[in-house]
Amino acid sequence: MSSPISIRLGQRARQRIAAEGVQAADIAIVPAAAGGPKGLILHGMDCWMFGEFFRNAPRQRRLVGASIGAWRMAASAFQDPVAAHKRLARLYASQRYPDKVTPAYVTRTCRALLDELLDGRGHEAVSHPEHHVSIITMRGIGALASTNGARWREMAGFLLAAAGNAVSRKRLASSMERVIFHNQRDDARWLRDDFDAFAGHFVGLSQENLRDALLASGSIPLVLEAVTNIAGAPDGAYWDGGLIDYHLHLPYQRDPGLVLYPHFSDYIVPGWLDKSMPWRRARDQALENMILVSPSAEFVARLPNAKLPDRKDFRVYGQNHEHRTRDWLHAIGESERMAEAFARWCERPDLKQAASF
Repeated sequence: MSSPISIRLGQRARQRIAAEGVQAADIAIVPAAAGGPKGLILHGMDCWMFGEFFRNAPRQRRLVGASIGAWRMAASAFQDPVAAHKRLARLYASQRYPDKVTPAYVTRTCRALLDELLDGRGHEAVSHPEHHVSIITMRGIGALASTNGARWREMAGFLLAAAGNAVSRKRLASSMERVIFHNQRDDARWLRDDFDAFAGHFVGLSQENLRDALLASGSIPLVLEAVTNIAGAPDGAYWDGGLIDYHLHLPYQRDPGLVLYPHFSDYIVPGWLDKSMPWRRARDQALENMILVSPSAEFVARLPNAKLPDRKDFRVYGQNHEHRTRDWLHAIGESERMAEAFARWCERPDLKQAASF
């Protein structure tokens, strides 16, 4: 049977694994992409990493995510990460929306989801002694600095931003800033020095701003309302961190450790608006210490509808909530095969089975 996973290695990661094997203690950073329901396919990997792989290899690790990736990384920093991930998978797959839904309705639903996920234990996620969570959000500037809740103004601002991004990522930076809510034991130094055109703000993660930061990180424009008045953060309207950092193309090479990146894709694009631009896929030194693990084409072909869960499913399945939830839960169950395959590979890493970036 073909492998359920695809593995890609940066050159520094390949050399280190060739010399030392795959050691949990070498993993310094775990990124988690935006992508909505696609992130559900990484449930098995999340449970294995934080329930088994890292359990006997204590060290400070940076868990950095945007949108559903931020929600996954917050779950990973609970005292019982496996229970938190199971709760997240159940809550996310069970979302239900009427035919005609407003951003206010979706926002209320997601707030309630996060309340149940955090379950009054947000302090665990913000103060984990080893696993330091960073949540990436986007703060609007220029035309997006304040839409005052006007849908037409919000749409116009994002159309202007998309037009700029079509020219260059640098143009997009005139509409958006990156705001990172980070564990206060970690000053996020590796992200503070400039590495792209986007201005950055850094805010200490706390119980007071955790839920709002998580909600903002997943607030898709025109689907959810912008989040405002986040404790400790600059004033403004906050949206989905994936708009700037969809696949998290960050300066990982600055860390001497390795990056273990469970991802739903076998490539990395910087921002959500770059999805249809293959020439913007990352191929630089930022990937040199990365282990990228993603579902193989053969694995995906065996899932319901021969694809990963995605946001379009809400429209495709319509009001057949039971059918969609059943198929998503099936995909979540299948994700355990990815974790099992990668665990076997880590025990006896065959570098011939791993492609290079």
